[in-house]
Amino acid sequence: MDLLEYQAKELFRQIGIPVLPSQRIDHPTDLKRLEIPYPVVLKSQVPTGGRGRAGGIRFVENTIDAIAAARSIFNLPILGCYPQVLLAESRYDAEQELYLAVILDYALGRPVLLGSRQGGIDVVGVMAHMQKVVVEQEFSSFYARRLALKMGLQGQLIESVSGIIQKMYQLFLQKDLDLVEINPLAINSRSEVMALDGKISANDSALGRHAELATLASSMPESYPNRVSDLNWTDTEGNIGILCNDTCLAAATLDLVYQEQGKPASCLILDGYASWDVQATSSPVQQLQSALKQITEAKGIKVILVNILSSGSASEQVAQVIANYLVSKWGEGSVLKAADQAERPMGLTSRSHRVHHNGTHTLSKQSVSLTQLPHFVIRIVGGKIDSAKERLATIPVHWMDNLDEAVAQAISLANSKVRPS
Repeated sequence: MDLLEYQAKELFRQIGIPVLPSQRIDHPTDLKRLEIPYPVVLKSQVPTGGRGRAGGIRFVENTIDAIAAARSIFNLPILGCYPQVLLAESRYDAEQELYLAVILDYALGRPVLLGSRQGGIDVVGVMAHMQKVVVEQEFSSFYARRLALKMGLQGQLIESVSGIIQKMYQLFLQKDLDLVEINPLAINSRSEVMALDGKISANDSALGRHAELATLASSMPESYPNRVSDLNWTDTEGNIGILCNDTCLAAATLDLVYQEQGKPASCLILDGYASWDVQATSSPVQQLQSALKQITEAKGIKVILVNILSSGSASEQVAQVIANYLVSKWGEGSVLKAADQAERPMGLTSRSHRVHHNGTHTLSKQSVSLTQLPHFVIRIVGGKIDSAKERLATIPVHWMDNLDEAVAQAISLANSKVRPS
């Protein structure tokens, strides 16, 4: 469960992480009773990234402009989500912005501290300076200071930033969280730090142990849960699409792709179903179908890397949903045979594929269906997926058990000059 920004900042405030004066706005007319001085920034409260580029963040100087901006933001969908709440917050003059995060790395089975001396919406810049510290033993201030030093911080900033990291980790442990992120952590001319934006992902399985988080979950608008969201750490010039079923798993996958010099174009997360209990609800199937459609239709994507970690029964159904989707694109009985795939890897139905007496292949212009689908590299952990593999045996889908190998395969295909057609 991903908290909204204003909810995350309330937890920041309780743990001692500095945040700006702010006020929840449920209706544009609430701005007539605004208790913080202008100028202010109005922020759409939706559980997705990309709010700034979509127009969901506006700076305003007075009440009239604020009400007009709020009306516009309330009616602005961001990745299909309309905000039910806005956050009005004081402006802050930042001279420097950092990125900080504490995540649970499923591959390592350990918490990991992340930090970049460049924060904000420039994802390429953030990732280019990203530093990592694995918490291998009981946490101490040593880990926080080590990350601050690796980020290249000096003087007073080492103490102030490492102090923020320690509080983030304390919150991470206290609430059984999967992710605590501050982007950006702003620094002003007096070297004071301020969390300008925050994200918290709570572990669904731990909600029973934290009544306050369960209360927040119950207060989330009905239009938010079980959504497909976009992890906003990607490259606008990338050509690899990533699909995961957990925020931390997605972060780890993105990190590996960037380390191997790959360029992710989009990273979709099937939020709220880290465990994918498909017997309890049919929503994950609909989510996956929606995500597959969204990511395959995105411009510029040559390869889709699917990385799903779930229970055995859920993995089997995930594999079948993917198989059904791909078969529907090619036609169950009309996919190209292996001998033809070398020339024509994807996208042609057999109805438009003709073999002449001399062995050459031609296409009927009247019946050709070019889908321009990307290559698929699929890693599904758990369950028996042999039947899905058999159904897709004649389609160039790459099944991988090892994540490093899957990432290497995806990058190799993305760098290839041959594109499916």
